Amino acid sequence: MKFRLKIYNARQLVLICENGEKVLCGEKQNSVATFSDPDGVSLVVDEAGSIVDFGSNATIDKQFDDATFEETLDASGMCVLPGLVDGHTHPVWVGDRVHEFAMKLAGATYMDVHKAGGGINFTVEHVRQASVEELTDSLCGRLQRMLQHGTTLVEAKSGYGLDTENEVKMLRAIEHARDRVPLEISSTYCGAHSIPKGSTEKQATDDILNFQLPEIKRLQDAGELHVDNIDVFCEKGVFGIESTASILTHGNEMGLEMNFHGDELHSTGSAELGGSLGARAISHLEEISDAGMEAMAAAGSVAVLLPTTAYILRLQHPPARQMISAGVPIALGSDFNPNAFCMSMPMVMHLACVNMRLSMPEALVACTLNAAASVKRADTHGSIERGKRGDFVLIKAPRWEHLVYQFGDSTLIRFVIKAGKVVFENPLPR
Repeated sequence: MKFRLKIYNARQLVLICENGEKVLCGEKQNSVATFSDPDGVSLVVDEAGSIVDFGSNATIDKQFDDATFEETLDASGMCVLPGLVDGHTHPVWVGDRVHEFAMKLAGATYMDVHKAGGGINFTVEHVRQASVEELTDSLCGRLQRMLQHGTTLVEAKSGYGLDTENEVKMLRAIEHARDRVPLEISSTYCGAHSIPKGSTEKQATDDILNFQLPEIKRLQDAGELHVDNIDVFCEKGVFGIESTASILTHGNEMGLEMNFHGDELHSTGSAELGGSLGARAISHLEEISDAGMEAMAAAGSVAVLLPTTAYILRLQHPPARQMISAGVPIALGSDFNPNAFCMSMPMVMHLACVNMRLSMPEALVACTLNAAASVKRADTHGSIERGKRGDFVLIKAPRWEHLVYQFGDSTLIRFVIKAGKVVFENPLPR
């Protein structure tokens, strides 16, 4: 038989879990399953890009004695981890906001920048002037850089168009990028990212319900778009609880997973709302209440925490330890956007450990299985298990923890593999 890939001589496989778990929470999130053998470990991926089996070198050599492989990879001295999953990004835009970073360093808050004409509305102006080709080109460059940092599945939002024409343009850019970059995308419609200039919350909500969502459904039905999730920025001065519930419900009726921003700057009851609606995931949660934690735990909603946002905006970090104790599954995202310019999930894990007090196993689970669960891909992604997608990150290190420990080391990742194909090889000597 013919197979796509054989990895051999690996020092350690980081499985994450072994019993088909779709999410890990509470104490279970602090345990990462691994596999090793003194003589080295091997792994095989079939022609469809799925994991067939893994074991000691001797076991796999015997089992696949008559097999042929499109590629074999000597992983001597390397640890093999699942491909990383970035649970929250805003990667479709043009026009940077480096000048706003200077404002924030001088003491301006997120809302100060927003009221001064910056923030989301600044990017909206630039996106509206850009062509779909320009947006696609910039998006593909960013996705390629994320891939080099080990991300093989990313959640990617629209949200800088704020009207039907430009939101669709952003979603088309995501669609085009799927054909150009091997990094896999979970696409999110986020037309409720901000209130457009000259509009009110009610007017913006009505536009989304009566024009934007119907057009997206039409394009979905025609096979022109493939959108997975719906997002709303539920926040004081943006979209309130009632508007958020209406938009999320309408999107969910179209088959979109509810995956939204909540409780970032104020405790708005977003987590309670998400729990009551059965939301797939809620992001940010810096200001989540105890009742919100209880609601999310009861519903199984995933908390997608964003260490870069609190770090850059000097916000209070979300109460990650309390959320874990409450039984809320924790995932992580880079929140890559013009305000939080970070493409590296290893750096996100490091920040989460230092600033949110996650353990290294908790952070890794949050960037693999739980992040996959936040975009409804835990059946196929987020762990090294037979039958799952053959997405891997290979690091030159004696233990997997070095991926978190070595802050900002671009030489650590030696290979990134997507569906059994090498999609990035570090140019440094092996």
